[in-house]
Amino acid sequence: MPYDKINQLPKKIKDNLPKEARQIFKEAYNNAWNQYADSNKRKDNASQEEVANRVAWSAVKKKYQKENGDWIKK
Repeated sequence: MPYDKINQLPKKIKDNLPKEARQIFKEAYNNAWNQYADSNKRKDNASQEEVANRVAWSAVKKKYQKENGDWIKK
């Protein structure tokens, strides 16, 4: 399910990612949710939610990295 606001993200994400990273996650998730709505576009029989989560985390990891348990900007 797409997210309208970053405060709707799952607790694990809200509690661990900085605000900018949460925004990146939300935008990437929503875009992937729409892009991979058709199951024929997904690999390995992954659900729409699984694919959207993978894409969103990948987008976050392009600009942030985890150091000593905290997500920091690269």
